[in-house]
Amino acid sequence: MAKKRPTLKKSANRAPKKAARKKPAKKTPARKKAPPKKTKSTRTAVRKKPAPKPEPKPRKKPQTVEQKLALLDKQILKLINERAQVTVSQIDQKTANDVDLFDNPLEHDLWEKLDRSNHGPLSSTALRSVYREILSAARAQIKRLRVAYLGPKFSFTHLAAIQRFGKSADLIPVNTIASVFEEVNRGHSEYGLVPIENSTDGRIVDTLDMFTRLPLRICGEVQMSVHHNLMSRSPRSEIVEIYSKPQALSQCRDWLARNMPLAHLHEVTSTSTAATLARDKPGAGAIASAQAAVEYGLDILAERIEDNAHNVTRFAVIGDRATKPTGKDRTALLLQISHKPGSLSEALAGFKRAKINLTWIESFPLRGPEVGYLFFLDFEGHMQDGPIKRALAELEQKAVRLEVLGSYPRSEPLE
Repeated sequence: MAKKRPTLKKSANRAPKKAARKKPAKKTPARKKAPPKKTKSTRTAVRKKPAPKPEPKPRKKPQTVEQKLALLDKQILKLINERAQVTVSQIDQKTANDVDLFDNPLEHDLWEKLDRSNHGPLSSTALRSVYREILSAARAQIKRLRVAYLGPKFSFTHLAAIQRFGKSADLIPVNTIASVFEEVNRGHSEYGLVPIENSTDGRIVDTLDMFTRLPLRICGEVQMSVHHNLMSRSPRSEIVEIYSKPQALSQCRDWLARNMPLAHLHEVTSTSTAATLARDKPGAGAIASAQAAVEYGLDILAERIEDNAHNVTRFAVIGDRATKPTGKDRTALLLQISHKPGSLSEALAGFKRAKINLTWIESFPLRGPEVGYLFFLDFEGHMQDGPIKRALAELEQKAVRLEVLGSYPRSEPLE
């Protein structure tokens, strides 16, 4: 029998099988540490000084009223002179282009801008007075305007001349309305100023009559609220005579009848002449403007004694140059038509068809043996406007005499 191979018994001390070798893990490269910052040695290190704290601003002391006024005056003075210099340049440029030195549209536009921009407390009238003197002084640097007016000084016509031309113009007083026209017609003055209409007494006949005699134009107008005052150096109870020009006495007749019934009324050539008499004669009073009382050293005993509280006088600026349209104009003309029934109605029908607003019409008899009337007409619009051109052409066909006295900007009454 075959021998079985002996089987070997597992020994308890048999070594275990070797474990599979693990691949070594990849080593991540260590991050290099940043080199330490070099520090300056204590000997060379410079310590930064802390920023100085801003010093507190000193509190401004509140300005006194006097300091504020002084600052404002300095600013105003600078601006006024700058305004005058620019105005001189503007006028210089326009006169070089043969534009009249007395250019109405310039002022007309300025007044409108001032009225729109002004929010007070100064009135538009007060602002115009300031600007008027700037314009007047600027014109005087180029040429001093000569303006004749119905004098003497501080009459209402004089005050109207100041309102229109300013105090820098050469204002020349003359004794009569005819003299004003003659001064301008002879070239002694560029312009003249005469009363043309009063809201209480109506037309000024002497002015209308001179337009029939001399070929002058109306270049502008001034409307002034006329306020009359009783003045004297004597107490009111001692006044026995009152002097003034006829128009002033007429405009105060009711007040005088009620309040001064025992005083004798005397007509003189002007309110300024009346003020002179009241200054020199004890027991004499005058009716004149408040400015006349200041000028002649009189006390105002009663203010605004005119019967019509809205008493307005319209003054005409006369010259020999035409004015440009402004959009708010008035035209005046002299008209003579045949002396027969219906002729005036037929002549004015063209104005109605053209929708032209007539603002004033006056008549006065022709001079000499000729029978008939001259009519003085005022209406809204400028003679260069299309409807007015057509109306005048139609009127000329029916007129015996037709003279356009001028187109000019309308004005508002000034206090």
